[in-house]
Amino acid sequence: MPNHKSAEKRMRQSEERRTINRSNRTRVRSQIRKLRAALTAGSKNELGELLPATVSIIDKAVQKGALHKNAAARHKSRLTAAVTKAQTN
Repeated sequence: MPNHKSAEKRMRQSEERRTINRSNRTRVRSQIRKLRAALTAGSKNELGELLPATVSIIDKAVQKGALHKNAAARHKSRLTAAVTKAQTN
């Protein structure tokens, strides 16, 4: 338990940040899961809609500090490559 007013405030702030970061990470993960499910299902027209939405959500997570920019770039690169490969086959 905090012993100072500043420590109490810091505890409140960190709790708020934790919930915001958790929701942002959850949004990213669920969108990536949707895209991967569409990849395994092989629905090409759905992939065209899901990829830009997924990239947008990943970029927003980077802006909000929930995801590192290099990790985001890695996710976007791998997902784009997988979608391109699936659409050419």
